[in-house]
Amino acid sequence: MIRRDLIKTSGLTAAVSCLPLLAQAQQARSYQEGQDYVALDKRVPTEGKGVVEVIEFFWYNCPHCNAFEPALEKWAAQLPKDVVLRRMPVAFRDEFVPQQRLYYALEALNKVEELHKKVFYAIHVEKKQLNTQASISDWVAANGVDKAKFDELYNSFSVQTKARRAAQLQNDYRVGGVPALGIAGRFYTDGALAQSMGRALQITDWLISEVKKGR
Repeated sequence: MIRRDLIKTSGLTAAVSCLPLLAQAQQARSYQEGQDYVALDKRVPTEGKGVVEVIEFFWYNCPHCNAFEPALEKWAAQLPKDVVLRRMPVAFRDEFVPQQRLYYALEALNKVEELHKKVFYAIHVEKKQLNTQASISDWVAANGVDKAKFDELYNSFSVQTKARRAAQLQNDYRVGGVPALGIAGRFYTDGALAQSMGRALQITDWLISEVKKGR
């Protein structure tokens, strides 16, 4: 994972060791609070009734978020109807805000499913610098999105509000780095705690089951 305190402004990159993303399947067992995950002191409000909400905190420039995406997508495709995955772009620095707005503008256009993975590909494979409104707007236009409509949404009060809400939630969950997972407004885990993001998904599955049991 990319730790919050190691992220550098220059180039929006950080030099950290990669963690394995896929752990071997394990038999269901208990995990240790404070070691594998953190229980929040104060519950975080969640959206929707009768569902368990899981939040993925991510940053488009993060190579580990990019590498985690296929495993997360596969995991999300198998979720039961009473579990909901929400993606939440972080903003550890002001320089992250343009990509926050990118995500929420795509969401408003119902283009996340189509373009989310393409954003990662553009940044990490094509080496595009999508870190300003101008560069982002040009990129989405090249991918078939109406540029004027995108810019309108990018600068809209609704998108700005969602970006501020995301920043608040990352603080409420005490996100220490990305990728990371928040569960049911009550628990948090990431690659550092879980030792890998594959294991973080296993811990998340276990926490979901504990929530459903009434924990």
